[in-house]
Amino acid sequence: MKKLLVFIVLVFMLVGCKPPPEDFIPFINGYWEIKEATLSNGEKKLYNFSDTIDYIHIDDSLAGFRKKLKPNLTGGFETSKAVETLTIKIENDSLNLYYGTEFDTWKETVLSASKDELLILNTNNVRYLYKRFEPIKVE
Repeated sequence: MKKLLVFIVLVFMLVGCKPPPEDFIPFINGYWEIKEATLSNGEKKLYNFSDTIDYIHIDDSLAGFRKKLKPNLTGGFETSKAVETLTIKIENDSLNLYYGTEFDTWKETVLSASKDELLILNTNNVRYLYKRFEPIKVE
């Protein structure tokens, strides 16, 4: 009986465990291309092609910025001067991104982040799945 109880406790611990939110921070920096959006009603919108990508930069003080870029055929990027400031905070076991411009402020929550994918939930309950951007190599 004791072994069964230990087994059940271990199963619940393994199933219920999710990585601590601070583990996501090293993966957020970089170039991200939107892959899909899942609306609050469950409807999915696939992005087979997007002409812009997001560049996110976070420094050691957990502050940084996000900027929209347009890749070009030479391997570079076109950009505007618009930039969103960004601050990361860990709150209630969640990794939150606080954005700001001169016109607005808002929050998004990182649900998961890895070397290849970034999943973010916004305040409208829309989930955005990003994949790591890889430039097209023209040879």
